[in-house]
Amino acid sequence: MVTFATEIPMERPAPGKRAAVLVPRAGAEEWVRELLRNGSGMAGYANGDGTVTAYFENNKFRDPGLARWERKVFKAYERLVNSAPTVNKLTCDASDLLAVGLVAGPEIMVYDMGALAEWLRRSDAVDSAPDGPEIRA
Repeated sequence: MVTFATEIPMERPAPGKRAAVLVPRAGAEEWVRELLRNGSGMAGYANGDGTVTAYFENNKFRDPGLARWERKVFKAYERLVNSAPTVNKLTCDASDLLAVGLVAGPEIMVYDMGALAEWLRRSDAVDSAPDGPEIRA
């Protein structure tokens, strides 16, 4: 049984409400690691069954407007809160992902910059890192 920390909100948030900012753990299942590349930005929420639903943006088409990690998070959050149809969504065991911050509307607060930096290093996307933990769109 997985116990969710208060950092991962339960249930899909409404627009303007908070969602978790997530990164994959180094030991995540292979299929999760394969989906998430290019320093994917993720926003998600916890489910009562021990899973996490995450919307992500990995900028596979190399859109210059999505080059920065935080722009990817904002795009994923927008899809999440609007229940937008997308293939960039996954539900996986909570142990595959790590909450590193919160996003609500136009603001991101990263409370684990070390884990975020490690994810971006593993993704070869260090140059997309935010300048600091408090980010506004």
